[in-house]
Amino acid sequence: MGEHRLDRLGEQIREEIAAMILGGRIKDPRVSSFLSITRVEVSGDLGYAKVYVSSFMKETETKQGVRGLESAAGFIQSTLGKKLRLRQFPKLSFVFDESIREGFEMVKKIDGLDIGND
Repeated sequence: MGEHRLDRLGEQIREEIAAMILGGRIKDPRVSSFLSITRVEVSGDLGYAKVYVSSFMKETETKQGVRGLESAAGFIQSTLGKKLRLRQFPKLSFVFDESIREGFEMVKKIDGLDIGND
């Protein structure tokens, strides 16, 4: 499958999972609406997809959310499989990603710099 098509599929999966989280369709109490799906990497054979999850919340809370998504992976896969109509839907695995929190911390550090206008 072409690289561009895999990227588009990953983006579709990202949008759908984010909508499920925001819409409250995932009933696991560990899954907070503050979780953000940063990216999805789909393997070339459509066998697997890594879903990267990040948040502004504490690391422990975000990791609990990732575990909640892992436990709901079957429900998410079946829902997305019906909606996206793929012959073979990839098996989802959820990965903790610190990118949002790291970016937020970097902005705070930059804002804290004392730059003189001499």
